[in-house]
Amino acid sequence: MLLVSTFGRYLTKRFARSILSVFGTFFFLVLTLDFVELMRRAGDSPLATTPKVIQLALFRAPAVAEQIFPFAVLFGGMFALLTLSRKLELVVARSVGVSAWQFLQPAALVAVLVGLVSIMVYNPLAAEMKRRATTLEAAIFARAGQAAGTGQDIWIRQRSVDGQAIIRAAAALPEGNGLSQVAIFAFNPEGGFSERIEAREAVLYRGYWELTDARVVSATEEPQSYTTYLLATTLEPDQLRQSFTPPDSVGFWSMPGVIERTQRAGLDTTRYELRYQSLMARPLLLLAMVLVAASVSLRFFRFGGVTKLVIGGVAAGFVLYVATQLSEELGASGIVNPPVAAWLPAIVGTLLGALALLHQEDG
Repeated sequence: MLLVSTFGRYLTKRFARSILSVFGTFFFLVLTLDFVELMRRAGDSPLATTPKVIQLALFRAPAVAEQIFPFAVLFGGMFALLTLSRKLELVVARSVGVSAWQFLQPAALVAVLVGLVSIMVYNPLAAEMKRRATTLEAAIFARAGQAAGTGQDIWIRQRSVDGQAIIRAAAALPEGNGLSQVAIFAFNPEGGFSERIEAREAVLYRGYWELTDARVVSATEEPQSYTTYLLATTLEPDQLRQSFTPPDSVGFWSMPGVIERTQRAGLDTTRYELRYQSLMARPLLLLAMVLVAASVSLRFFRFGGVTKLVIGGVAAGFVLYVATQLSEELGASGIVNPPVAAWLPAIVGTLLGALALLHQEDG
């Protein structure tokens, strides 16, 4: 078997070195550009000292660089194959009966291993670093007492002994334990409308919401105003904070528990399910990138036309990446089922790459 032969080990090292080199280069560029941007913003905050900005850039870089894995595999695989072809090593391998499918086994193995390590080791570390970066960035740049707005209304659905309720808020409080500019639509256990509550802010405690400056409108009574109004809930403060946590700030190993707790609270889990499925599909996506790289990098240099093929391979890789992002957007919006949105681009990319390679190698 080629994988355990001397030539197989040599190819494995070449592919691994090329992929890691490309990823390291991109990581350094991301870190540098982010540091420059943070230094530009630091002029508006007296707390943004150079050591803190460097620390923040280091915390933010892993999560941003995580998006580079497909391109690292694509460019690293193309570079390794083109180098082997230019040095006629692939010519010699073919002359002794080694097919393209055989000398692509090390590349496929490296891609799958990189994918597994990226989701099992790198992703949890990147998620933890991003959470720390969010806290540090808020301490450096955020204004005291400013609500954490997202640019869109916050919607939460909850259950309690009094029935279900739909909560709309303009923003989250900085501490992450409450909401501001709240409107609550409460329903009784039978599903009928009970009351509408508007409040300046709502703070979540264990078992209840404490609403400040609340106005209650029901179908059977005159509107009433309260300085403080309590509303039962099964939500926990940690669950509320989690609902504001972006999926890429949750590590791979923590994702199933987060999804389960969010479902129990009656909150939408689509974003977390999509992120979890996308992580699981990453090894297959990286394998698709290897096949795309191989389909444009196996042409002998003396035949010419290598530059056009490389440009075509880069374009194909970007199209596959854009298709993946588009599919995830459709999944996040609920138009496509999250597992389908996560796995479809990787499966289609792998099949198309294999088809192109079959056409090129076997006619």
